[in-house]
Amino acid sequence: MKYQTATGLIALVWMVSILIAIPSAYFTTETVLIIVKSQEKIFCGQIWPVDQQIYYKSYFLFIFSIEFVGPVVTMTLCYARISRELWFKAVPGFQTEQIRKRLRCRRKTVLVLMCILTAYVLCWAPFYGFTIVRDFFPTVFVKEKHYLTIFYVVECIAMSNSMVNTVCFVTVKNNTIKYFKKIMLLHWKPSYSGSKSSGDLDLKTTGVPATEEVDCIIMK
Repeated sequence: MKYQTATGLIALVWMVSILIAIPSAYFTTETVLIIVKSQEKIFCGQIWPVDQQIYYKSYFLFIFSIEFVGPVVTMTLCYARISRELWFKAVPGFQTEQIRKRLRCRRKTVLVLMCILTAYVLCWAPFYGFTIVRDFFPTVFVKEKHYLTIFYVVECIAMSNSMVNTVCFVTVKNNTIKYFKKIMLLHWKPSYSGSKSSGDLDLKTTGVPATEEVDCIIMK
């Protein structure tokens, strides 16, 4: 892809995103909700006029389609095809240790893709499900005094999707866990007695024979 094409696509994505978010930003305001007697809570969100509720529901269904249904369907189709190629396609050649390692890396990639898709659905489904019930079946929450608490909980779960994606990459694909274990083992490893010099400890830690280390120093 050319630089100009990539720049144009990025600019187009930003412009479309801004245009789609304009109604949401315009109708977002702060209001005071009376949950029970002598108890008020401040709610910040979209508040559309009563005579424009049909427009709000249409707008929400549009957002629901392009932000949840569309990405889930697209990721499912794309990840299924990628997973089929990576998991079932055989690597040519004899089954050496290097080839088996490549197969394990492929399957780790498949696990990351499945983890990302599952996390996206589990994080955002409660938020959109709650919003659909609230907007299309408002009588369900009329007498619910914990309405705001439920809203903020499902919103926090939805916002945590980015963190969950990072955790998936770190724990499955990267070697972060392996290096973390090594650091912890080195940290808690008991100190050696004075009979062993610091040079011996350095050689044992690096795992490089003395002759090879000397050669490396000479080459430098």
